[in-house]
Formats: sequence, C-alpha cells, structure tokens
Amino acid sequence: MTESADEQGWLLISVSTAGAAPTLRVQVWRKLRSLGALYLQQSVCLLPEHEQTLRQVRRLLDRVRQQGGTGRLLHVAMTDQAEERQVIGEFNAARDAEYAEVLERLPAFRQELARERERGRATYAEVEESEADLERFRSWLAKIAARDYFAAPAGAAARAGVEEAAADLAAFEQDALAAESPATESGLTVPARVAAEVPATESGLPVTENGTGERA
Repeated sequence: MTESADEQGWLLISVSTAGAAPTLRVQVWRKLRSLGALYLQQSVCLLPEHEQTLRQVRRLLDRVRQQGGTGRLLHVAMTDQAEERQVIGEFNAARDAEYAEVLERLPAFRQELARERERGRATYAEVEESEADLERFRSWLAKIAARDYFAAPAGAAARAGVEEAAADLAAFEQDALAAESPATESGLTVPARVAAEVPATESGLPVTENGTGERA
C-alpha cells in the first residue's frame, strides 16, 4: 500500500468528546488506532489521504457529532519533503512494532506443535485448535497490513513467519492423519481383519484364518 511522497495528500483530524458520553472517547480512540492514525498531540492526528481512510474518518466524525462531540477534518499537503519523510518513517515505525509483536508470538505457536508431536498427541482435535490459533494470526496480520500505508520493512518478515507456522501446522496435520488412520498389517486393515473373524452368514461355517470357511 505504497504511495509516492510527492503525491501524498494528508488528513488532519481533530476530535473532542467533551460533553459527550464517556464511551464515545473510547470508540474514537479505538477507531483511529485501527486506522493507524499518527497522533501529533492530544485529540489531533494525521492519516494519509486515501478513499478508504477518508470514508472511514467522515463516518467517525458524523458519529461524534451525533453523540454530542465535535470534530474537524482538514485536507493538507506537506511542502517540506524532509518533514514528510519523517512522518512516513513514524508511520512505518508504528507498523514495524506491530509486526514485531506478531513475530514475537509465533514461536510459541510452533513450539506447542512440536511439544504435542513429541507427546504423541497429533490428533484431529489438536489440529482444529491450532487452526483456530493460526487464523487469529492471519486476521491480526491482515488488520496491520490494512493500515500499513507505506510498506513498513518488517511486514515481509511477519508474513513469512505466519506462512512458516502454516507449513508447520500442515505437517502436524499429516502426522495426525497418519496417527488416526487404521493400522495396516499383511495387506488388511484392522476393520477387515475383525470382519474376517466374524462367522459367515451365507455358508453357516465359521470363517477361519484362511478366510474360506474350510477347516485348516
């Protein structure tokens, strides 16, 4: 989600929830954080101007005003390229910190798979639980990527880390499949051997080990 600094427009957002319900302040903070807004000072933040960010900010300000708060949205341009590069660097630093948290938590996921494998607990139930954990990582990563407007450097490592975890889970699932499949012996599955020892109904003779109904 990159854009040239020379063409980048910006949204300057100012919000006040004074006099509104206390929950509104939390709602505003959560929404702006989810968008990856960079706070310049209390109640004033900055976002790159894109169709998505503009639409989301307008909706937020409408809600703020309806609930008794005030808000203002200004379209601005930075004429100092050095200053703009610094701002973009701050956006990237914030996203890198989020990607780093993903990378910090992935080893525990992979280590848990290794421990369960060592304990002989590669089961379908464990696969399902781990799939849910992996999906949470993917969802988390997607949310960060959605506000990664300038392709923060750590994004590639985080994506690779999640894919490595997915590969570990795929291997674990194969182990579970092998562990829960019927064991084979002499070309017969266990259920088939059990069936071979049940008396035959058509001949009325018990089926012996040679499976013919004739006595050995």
